[in-house]
Amino acid sequence: MRTELVSEPGDPNRPNEDFASVGLPASGQGGSLIVLDGVTPPRGETGCLHPVPWYTARLGGALTELTVSCRDLTLAEILSRAITRTSEAHSATCDLSHPRTPQATVVLARWSPQEIEYLVLSDSALLVESPAGEVTAVLDDRLSRLPRAARATDTLIDATLRNKEGGFFTAAADPSVAERAVTGTLPRAEVHALAALTDGATRWVEKFGKGDWAECLALVRKEGAAELVSRVRALERADAETRTYLRRSKTHDDATVVYVELRAAAFAAPV
Repeated sequence: MRTELVSEPGDPNRPNEDFASVGLPASGQGGSLIVLDGVTPPRGETGCLHPVPWYTARLGGALTELTVSCRDLTLAEILSRAITRTSEAHSATCDLSHPRTPQATVVLARWSPQEIEYLVLSDSALLVESPAGEVTAVLDDRLSRLPRAARATDTLIDATLRNKEGGFFTAAADPSVAERAVTGTLPRAEVHALAALTDGATRWVEKFGKGDWAECLALVRKEGAAELVSRVRALERADAETRTYLRRSKTHDDATVVYVELRAAAFAAPV
């Protein structure tokens, strides 16, 4: 099994709000990957004493432990439990009902000798490659499908769209949001590799249009996750003055890529 993880802050003077991990149980039978993209709040009140990296570290740590140790739970059940655990850690000091309480996008994948389970919530991406080289992007595209007018201001988004029916959902303080995630299961034999990317890394496809999802995964496999992030940074710098591609987006965003190449030998029965 080959695994690779790269996470780079958008601004070296600010903490990275992403979280990433790969879990490999001691049994050698299966594993999991986790990628979170912390949602940077606009300036102003959030109702919470804690910064976004505190939240993603807590939620990511809980997800890492639960995906490895609780094989009897679905990924949606695991996300629900992890959100509950994280909320309980600061409910006594913070207003968790605030729409800007710390929150994150989520990508989870877990594999066994028989199957691959996946979960995607909000605008990070999971790429799934078949043994034949076909690549499928598992996306939660609710945010991108909303009319631009509905997303005109942060106040309007918070009042009408954020974690609301008809809008989009992120992992925040309400565990029931796990039911809104895009989930599924695939036979293990139909998956050769997985790649999870935050939207700071998916810019190579979604913002700059330098290739499709298959070309993106091929770049990561052949040249490494760090090379994808490096190319995104070069494109961002070139666009900094004209704002041709990023427009209202921040010039640099935290960028995280986790790549896992699954091989049959990794699942051989112990002797």
